[in-house]
Amino acid sequence: MFSNWFRGKPATPGKVYGAPGAGYSGFISLMTGVALIALWFLVTNMGWIKPIFLPTPQAVYQKFIVANTLGIANSTLWQHTEASLQRVLGGFFLAVVTAVPVGVMMGVNRVARGLFDPIIEFYRPLPPLAYLPLVIIWFGIGEFPKVFLIYLAIFAPMAIAARAGVKSVSIEQIHAAYAMGATRQQIIWHVIMKAALPEIFTGMRIGIGVGWTTLVAAEMVAAARGLGFMILNAAQYLASDTVIMGILVIGFFAFAFDLLIRYAEKVLIPWKGKV
Repeated sequence: MFSNWFRGKPATPGKVYGAPGAGYSGFISLMTGVALIALWFLVTNMGWIKPIFLPTPQAVYQKFIVANTLGIANSTLWQHTEASLQRVLGGFFLAVVTAVPVGVMMGVNRVARGLFDPIIEFYRPLPPLAYLPLVIIWFGIGEFPKVFLIYLAIFAPMAIAARAGVKSVSIEQIHAAYAMGATRQQIIWHVIMKAALPEIFTGMRIGIGVGWTTLVAAEMVAAARGLGFMILNAAQYLASDTVIMGILVIGFFAFAFDLLIRYAEKVLIPWKGKV
């Protein structure tokens, strides 16, 4: 596997000679998913686990059909999903247009770093449930507090990732750009931002995941629709089939958005891992 290394042959960056390709890894992931579903079928249909703790896949599928047709908690599954998508995407895009500039400023300006770093590092480890009551006191129980709570959860990791990306730029690149007559604005945009893009996209992937994990907390108070609201409402009646269905839907959309960001990263940063 590592014979090319011992022979002194140069390796392509990001590639291990003799290692299986991405298709092989994807096949293993697919087989892992199939094995987990088969195990789910086995333990539930054999009666090894009570349905109240883990319902059968058939029961979850039937609940999915009911949710799409008759609805659950006064709304169909699509209406719940639409409400949650609006909240998560609203918080995510608001974080993108604010956290990335703040992170870049923290990386290039000491005053900005001194101003924002203590605030971000203080509230970043706090769980959203800790400051949810304060958000409710400040903004009430309407739609904005839900989006704002998700926004706060996404802002910190995205800003920190942008700052880390800026700090990863080598000083030689900046000096070379100055020597070629580039202005400060050109250096920030064409040198620093391009070098920071991989870290920024990593922060976006982390941020969208954090947004989905915060969704349930955001929909705990005065929500009439939403996947988190549907799950919490079902939990009160021990409807585990609805809970698992909601978890699967959230997981599907979270994974889909992660794949979308990965694709955008591949298109916009083709040089990542090659230099």
